[in-house]
Amino acid sequence: MTEEQTEDRFESGDFNRAIIEEFRANHGRVGGMFEGARLLLLTTTGTRSGRRRTTPVAFLPDGERLLVIASAGGGDRHPGWFHNLRTNPRVTVENGVFVMEADAVVVEGEERDALFARAAEADPGWAEYQAGTERTIPVVALHPVSGTPVEQRMGQGLKVLHDAFRRELAMIRDEVARSGPNLGAQLRINCLTVCQGLGRHHTMEDAGMLPGIAEARPELAGVVARLGEEHKRVESLLERLKSRLDAPAAGPADLGAEVDRLINELEAHLDYEEEQLVPVLDAMAP
Repeated sequence: MTEEQTEDRFESGDFNRAIIEEFRANHGRVGGMFEGARLLLLTTTGTRSGRRRTTPVAFLPDGERLLVIASAGGGDRHPGWFHNLRTNPRVTVENGVFVMEADAVVVEGEERDALFARAAEADPGWAEYQAGTERTIPVVALHPVSGTPVEQRMGQGLKVLHDAFRRELAMIRDEVARSGPNLGAQLRINCLTVCQGLGRHHTMEDAGMLPGIAEARPELAGVVARLGEEHKRVESLLERLKSRLDAPAAGPADLGAEVDRLINELEAHLDYEEEQLVPVLDAMAP
């Protein structure tokens, strides 16, 4: 099912509740017809009622922010969550790993048009929805301002984060395989966003978690050293991938090979890190 069809189906209340429960129970993973979709839970404050309402919506990665499109299935009225955030732009976003407070900004003018065109290039259904209504379908940028892990145990929280990286890379590999002869702009953004996230995650581990473990558990010095070296190898692969994305003539075959190489290296790294550190981190938790 396409992203725009996903947003349409989420207007149903009963359907919403089932998806929300599955999403939260599985740390952002939803099966069935929405398996493999990029989803988040968006909680807004009712314009009139003041009540908090949670809606699953499809999103597009965009660096430090997330983009959501208020398509309402191509209908002539904006969805309720859009009206809510226009009045109360501070929203809550759940991505399966973190619960984040975010500021919602309705993108206007040329920037809106460029972002919508990028989304429509990745999924033509968005353009079909726009063609079927006289209203301009809004694009909303969600800017996270704070976040709390959904899993409070350090070790289990690490695994939840790792699983999110695994899912995103699997989606990117599928998108590359389904792409045409030229790489779309949104696919490039998806790749760059996950590269940024992985790089930031490993930098934080190198600066805090790994030195802390080495100090608290000297017998794990060899494990910590190995993980540090693996971070360097993953960083090198991330740089290779970004270089491919910057190349004007880059095609799906080239990019696919780099994504496969990154996934293979990263899977082995994540598996080893979880095997060695999840029990240790959970035991160290207060």
